[in-house]
Amino acid sequence: MDKPAPALPPAPAADLPPVARIETLGSEVFRTFDRMREAMLGQFTGGLSPAALTLALQDWTMHLAAAPGKRLELMDKANRKAARLLSHLAALCVDREAAACIEPLPGDYRFAAEGWKKPPFSIWAQAFLLQQQWWHNATHEVPGVNPHHEEIVSFTARQILDVFSPSNLPFTNPEVIARTLETGGTNLLAGMRNWSEDVLRMATGQPPVGTEDFTVGKDVAVTPGKVVYRNHLIELIQYAPATRTVLAEPILIVPAWIMKYYILDLSPQNSLIRHLVAQGHTVFCISWRNPQAEDRDLTLDDYRRMGVMAALEAIKAILPQRRVHAVGYCLGGTLLSIAAADMAHDDDDDRLASLTLLAAQTDFSEPGELALFIDHSQVNLLESMMWNRGYLSADQMAGAFQLLRSNDLIWSRMVHDYLMGERRPMIDLMAWNADSTRMPYRMHAEYLKRLYLDNELAAGRFMVEGRPAAIQNIRVPMFVVGTERDHVAPWRSVFKIHYLSNTALTFVLTSGGHNAGIVSEPGRPHRRYRIALREAGGRCRSADTWAETAEARPGSWWEAWTEWLAAHSAARRVAAPGMGAPAKGYVPLAEAPGTYVLQR
Repeated sequence: MDKPAPALPPAPAADLPPVARIETLGSEVFRTFDRMREAMLGQFTGGLSPAALTLALQDWTMHLAAAPGKRLELMDKANRKAARLLSHLAALCVDREAAACIEPLPGDYRFAAEGWKKPPFSIWAQAFLLQQQWWHNATHEVPGVNPHHEEIVSFTARQILDVFSPSNLPFTNPEVIARTLETGGTNLLAGMRNWSEDVLRMATGQPPVGTEDFTVGKDVAVTPGKVVYRNHLIELIQYAPATRTVLAEPILIVPAWIMKYYILDLSPQNSLIRHLVAQGHTVFCISWRNPQAEDRDLTLDDYRRMGVMAALEAIKAILPQRRVHAVGYCLGGTLLSIAAADMAHDDDDDRLASLTLLAAQTDFSEPGELALFIDHSQVNLLESMMWNRGYLSADQMAGAFQLLRSNDLIWSRMVHDYLMGERRPMIDLMAWNADSTRMPYRMHAEYLKRLYLDNELAAGRFMVEGRPAAIQNIRVPMFVVGTERDHVAPWRSVFKIHYLSNTALTFVLTSGGHNAGIVSEPGRPHRRYRIALREAGGRCRSADTWAETAEARPGSWWEAWTEWLAAHSAARRVAAPGMGAPAKGYVPLAEAPGTYVLQR
């Protein structure tokens, strides 16, 4: 069924008296000047607010200047670190394999190669790590500094230091030097070619090298299915059954619209959707439209109504009297929580059999490092940039995520591709990550203000059509997944749903990050997870206590989840359904993966 696009809402001033309307329009003219200035500024700063950085630096500088004790402490630490380095140099004079005086932080693999264990490279690495540690001390625990400003200053110092890391310089990196001597310098020529190709592709809007080997609908997103419903915002895909009988309750997957849905349907061997279908589930999945400038006025509630609720209505027509296992990933999980809470307010949640949230936050009080880019000054600048273009572009979002993991996503790639002259092989997850989307102006501004800045959902102040969307009203059982190395939705933040809900809640903490932790198919090596159930009305424990007491299991959390879904489904399986419901107007419109996923 293909629904027409919604009409855009009228301007707020339309219903005002003439005089008030003139005053409102006049005020808007002045505000337009500010927005234009801010939008132009954002183009030069990459979307980062200079005011936010300046305020943070001033706060840190003034309080450090007013803290003689802290300055004396930093002088003492500098002397101690210098003494440690000198002691290490003395030890090297006796034993060239003397133990290091400082080790890199967990997850820092810049100095892991064997060449970094020999002088002079070991000395440079040790000096850099000691300096890095000193700056961490200098930017933390300065009396009186706002915690948000402290994190901004620390993050900025870390980014500047990383630029000058000896691992990033060709004359101080033993691996690059060895490679250059081995190849006679051809690695640097190859690196220059790689750099030129990347710059050209970036300038012409082409995807990275290697993504052409992962064509949507041919190499990835190939699980058979049909688009059975379409409106202006979504295509609803129903996947073809792989078994003669299926569990009675269908699954609806609500992915985030900041990403293409097929992260859950990558290659056949790591497709979560294909795995569910093979287990005998009838799977529906939303594929979001990639918004254009004309979609600027789409709201967060439009995504709820035209996304989650429209999909549930379609499933209700196709499979009447069937309760639905609703699944939300990332931002899609937050939206699904809002929709489920609103349904529960109206006693309409009997349509749901369960609720599964994958790396999705409902309490944004501790959103992790992403909060570095979210304060009132930063949001105001982003809002002006979105006002100017009608959306937040993919490159702006990608830049923020890359900065959060600059060692992994920027500097290590620069060394490998441009200094070593090698190309890392493209994989399906990387190709998907390059297939980015946009965020409409009004929706994203609401999302940042209402959820990140004001935390309305956790506070019980998030209103849906005049009603509070309270998570504690949800009564269906929940299965919630967090990932250990998630920089987008930290697992301790995801865990906070324990404090908002009273229903039975199974929480899983899996190895991996925001994406790779979720795409964790059975049989993949080195995978593990922890799992524990809190009964309905049970006591809440802290995240750390939970981690210490939860059952640890090897392997993929997918298996535990499919067992949980089966346990919360009807015992008797039913015949596999047909595709869509032509008699009710839900005629298959296209083959999966549909058309919206192909929009650039």
